[in-house]
Amino acid sequence: MNKKELLKKIGKNIQIARKEKGYTQESFSELMNVSWSYVAKIESGILNLSIGKINDFANYLDVDINTLLKI
Repeated sequence: MNKKELLKKIGKNIQIARKEKGYTQESFSELMNVSWSYVAKIESGILNLSIGKINDFANYLDVDINTLLKI
């Protein structure tokens, strides 16, 4: 799996977890205190996230980090 595919997969995992919690991109971005476009770019696999930021997403979504990293 190349980097682009990996980023898309992690972004999709974040999107699935977000939707399962009932958040829109807008409401989730407000919760995390980031811009809506930031969340959209992550879910699209455009932005590269640090492991710390992936952990932040996991904490805000109340899921195990492995859920977001599952490929």
